[in-house]
Amino acid sequence: MPGRIPAQPLTAGLITAVVGFSSSFALVLTGLRAVGATRDEAVSGLLLLCLSMGALAIWLGLRFRQPISIAWSTPGAALLAGAGTQAGGYRYAVGAFLVCGLLLTVTGLWSRLSRVVAAIPTGLATGLLAGVLLPLCLAPVQAAFRLPAMMLPVLAVWAVLMRFARRWATPGALGAALVVVAVRTGGHLGTTAASLLPRLSFTAPAFDWSTLVGIALPLYVITMASQNIPGLALLRHFGYQPPVRPVLTATGLSTAATALGGGYTINLAAITAALVAGPDAHPDRDRRWIASVTAGVCYILLGLTAGASAVLLTTAPPQLVEAIAGLALLPTLGSALSSALADENGREAAVVTFVVAASGVSAFGIGAPVWALAAGLVMRKVVR
Repeated sequence: MPGRIPAQPLTAGLITAVVGFSSSFALVLTGLRAVGATRDEAVSGLLLLCLSMGALAIWLGLRFRQPISIAWSTPGAALLAGAGTQAGGYRYAVGAFLVCGLLLTVTGLWSRLSRVVAAIPTGLATGLLAGVLLPLCLAPVQAAFRLPAMMLPVLAVWAVLMRFARRWATPGALGAALVVVAVRTGGHLGTTAASLLPRLSFTAPAFDWSTLVGIALPLYVITMASQNIPGLALLRHFGYQPPVRPVLTATGLSTAATALGGGYTINLAAITAALVAGPDAHPDRDRRWIASVTAGVCYILLGLTAGASAVLLTTAPPQLVEAIAGLALLPTLGSALSSALADENGREAAVVTFVVAASGVSAFGIGAPVWALAAGLVMRKVVR
């Protein structure tokens, strides 16, 4: 029938949303809790992220008829997980989220700033990303030795799915973890129906230079370098001309608007974007936008399960939750390391950036990511 919506992009959109949500929502909750959010504040952040991602994907897809996939920043969540509770509490982290959103907005409105970020050498940007991810990627190994009865079944499921159904490996590991936790608690998760409903929780922002330099700036750089720039490149790879200014401005404004509720970063998808932009979504490039719009609708529906999703965080041992997040990040770590070491001339600077970022050092209120980027730039200058 003419005008009939094909099933292929609908299926691709559903898979994109389910895989994207299930593979990293635990990391989002962990990151928000790490910077001082309560359980309700973390659930609020997850809910707002899903609602904003869904609404933006629907609007951008319908407006430009392109498969523009929107996501939260998975590397950004890893950055928050390593940042730790801020002096003064969660409100300072919220202030950093707001400033990051404003920086993303300015990037969309002022092309010179985006060119400055794009000029950061790829080796340094990916070395920084790898260093931020490494501590979390060690969590599965640590959990396997400290919680073997709980972690080894999860690892077994993950390994089997990596062999036969790679994209479902992390969701499968998450499902195995839920089963293990249910068995461990006898099916009693200590929740009521009311506690499973997500509620919005807003926090007045506060600002401190050390938090802005230690969280807002690296969160902005990592989001641009590992999400927005690769996301735009992927769309161009599949033959699209993405509307750069509207996309960056819209995601930046959405981040700023949701920051008070825990929306730490909203950006272009990079990891799951190929699922809706590639030929698997539809042979006809002009029909693939249906997949990204479908993914947007699914993200909104998944956001309504944010309260239930937090059950894993509050019931399971923290090490198990971190281990699931670490498993989800292993492919990204591998890709980042490969890219960081690809350029032989800049390899030393990339390695310096990586080890400083992974060290977790902090001085003068400034965290390791900023020192890592500075050390990498200095090393690059010295070597050359």
